[in-house]
Amino acid sequence: MAKHFKPVGKTQLLSHAVGRAIEDSIRGGQLLPGMRMPPEFQLCEQFGVSRTVLREALRMLSGRGLLRIEKGRGIFVSELTTETVTIPMELYLHQKFGSLNWLNVIRARQIIEPPIAAEAALHRTSEDIDRLEQDFRELKDCESGSGDLTALDMAFHLHIAEASGNPILPLLIQPIHALMPRIKASVHQVVIDAKESAIEWHGKILQAIAAGTADEARLCMARHLDVSEDHVRQVMEVEAVENGQPEELAATAS
Repeated sequence: MAKHFKPVGKTQLLSHAVGRAIEDSIRGGQLLPGMRMPPEFQLCEQFGVSRTVLREALRMLSGRGLLRIEKGRGIFVSELTTETVTIPMELYLHQKFGSLNWLNVIRARQIIEPPIAAEAALHRTSEDIDRLEQDFRELKDCESGSGDLTALDMAFHLHIAEASGNPILPLLIQPIHALMPRIKASVHQVVIDAKESAIEWHGKILQAIAAGTADEARLCMARHLDVSEDHVRQVMEVEAVENGQPEELAATAS
């Protein structure tokens, strides 16, 4: 490979500067998935840095999934996957969950998912409908106390995003959906008819998408998530009473 990189400036944190330069080359298409990087000594020469600095930069890029380091073979540009994109966001949201109001999670879904349902109604295929119908049947057959209930619920919503025909939309909702098991677990403990409500609204959403009626799909999804917000509020009220802080929670939930 011809000399590709220039020495980095001395005023920057060198390992970060090296990492940014390599990342920029990946973003710009100069380094393609599967491509082998030059050996370490050549990279050190091109960047004008020590092996210690280079290895720290490579470690950071490897940790982010941009590079793959294979002992005895070399350094390769990684093929990015859905998990490469969504897992860091999921981890961030999980770490920050203590400071995230549950209602913020539901409200984010209220903003994003009704238009997605409308797009699914316009672009779904017969295979999409078959998959959504299977999701719906499995949800109905699942026992209320089962840990699979939330997974089936979220699978239905993810498959709606995939049915939209826009590959960006599933990437947007997956990290948010990753927070739902913690929320749903509390909802199903407090709201007796939570499963029945999910079945009712999933059925209406599925019917609208199958019929290709975008406005109805959008409306049904919006109403479904309004009910979800009400369920979360019920949970928050119960927890506030248990913690002896009903007034504080009422202010938070308003």
